[in-house]
Parts: sequence; C-alpha cells; structure tokens
Amino acid sequence: MNEQNTAAARPLDGRPPLREVLLAADVPDGVDTVVAFGAHPDDIDFGASGTLARWAAAGVAVHFVVMTKGDAGGFDPAERLGLEDTRRAEQEAAARAVGALSVRVWEEADGHLAPSDRLQRDVVRVLRELGPQLVLAPHPERDYERYQRSHPDHLACGEIVARAVYPALENPFAYPELEEEGLQAYRLRHLWFYGAPGARENRFVDVSEQLPTKLTALRSHLSQHPDVAAMEAFVTRQLRAQGERGGLGTGVAAEAFHATEVNTAQTIAGF
Repeated sequence: MNEQNTAAARPLDGRPPLREVLLAADVPDGVDTVVAFGAHPDDIDFGASGTLARWAAAGVAVHFVVMTKGDAGGFDPAERLGLEDTRRAEQEAAARAVGALSVRVWEEADGHLAPSDRLQRDVVRVLRELGPQLVLAPHPERDYERYQRSHPDHLACGEIVARAVYPALENPFAYPELEEEGLQAYRLRHLWFYGAPGARENRFVDVSEQLPTKLTALRSHLSQHPDVAAMEAFVTRQLRAQGERGGLGTGVAAEAFHATEVNTAQTIAGF
C-alpha cells in the first residue's frame, strides 16, 4: 500500500487504526477482551497488572475474577474483623488503577481452594458471559526455584481455569443448564499463565511505562504489605530481571508468562 492509500485508511481524527494500537501494545491479534483470574486479592496485580494496564490503555476490555475472599491474609491480629471487606475494597481500588472494567471476588475460603466441578462450572459461566479471547491465570505447576509463588491456592486456581477452558467451555453438553440460559459454548484461543516456573516462560511483555501503575495497584493492598518500600523494590528488581531474561534489554521492566494456545486454526473438531 502506498503512502496515499495508507493515509486514506486512517481515521479522520488522525489516530491509528485500533488493530495497530493493539499490536503496538503487545496484544495478541484478535483479542479485545481479557479475563484475569487470581486465587487471592493482589495475585493478579503481582502477576500481570502491568500488562493488563498496557492493554486496557490500548482499548482492551479487562475483567478481574478473584476466587477467594482473602480472609487468611494480613499480619495484624487486630485487623481480622472486617478483613474480607478490606481486601475486596483493596482489590477494587487496584483494578481501577489498572483500568479493569469489572471485579468479581468469590466467597471461597483463603487457603482451602481446590479444583471442583462447581468451581469449574463457575469459571465456564463467567467466560461465556464475558467472551474473552484471552484468559490469564496463575500457573498450575509448582515452581521449586521460587517456592512461595506456588501457594496451594495459586496452583488450584490455575488448575481450575485450565480444566474449565478445555473442554468444558467449548462443549455445549458439559453444562447444558448454561446453554439453556443462553450462555453458549465457544472456543478459547489464548490461555496465559503468570507466576510460571522459569523454564516455562515464553512471553515477555515490556511494562516499563506501566511500572508506576503496577506499583500503585500493589500499594492498594496495604493490608498485605508490612514494608511497602521493600515490596516495591523487590517487584522492580524482579521485573527488570525478567526483562533481561526475556531479551528485552538491561533496565527494561517486563512481566513474564507461559503463553499457550488452546485452539488454533489447526485444531481439529471434537472434545
């Protein structure tokens, strides 16, 4: 296409076409809606809030789903009463900072999350309601090099989501009651895991410009940070280490993912 035709293809307001904006923000082609799952309030913000902020600013519809109410978190015994409400409010504030359109905090008990048919169906319901092309979740594989990444709830959350997106999400006979409600089965393409073991990381997103937003989101979870400065320093070091490990350069802050494709053009039919 020559320069004249390129100019003619651009909107009259001078802004680049949406597809160009999305690709420039490292959004996979064809993605306009993302649902991010976390086991606890703050998981999504630690694992992916920079990427989600970058994508939200580019026009992607971002939604948060947190499976537990975070009732076993915190450090101060005097703050146990009302902690669930506090953590919900903290997550809502963090999501606003990121640019998410909605936040759902489920009522599962912190520390007791486990895969079940009920939770798998709940995930399928949410995904069919919102229709994302990309889903984010904690990695379901234990990281023996950074053991604290592998909280049992994180592993369970990732496993629940992985079970839900295939085959239940795309199988109209898995939960016929959802079909009767008008929530139709569909095929998801992208499933990205955050908090992956290093050997599994295969996608790095530059979030250098979003680092202040990520730290703002994390600061929202004050009940979980006895030393905010130490937390911010640790997160910044980790992001820059990931940027270097991902080949983005020294000093580049990056979030790392294990990106998988559930369905592609080559996927055959069948469950």
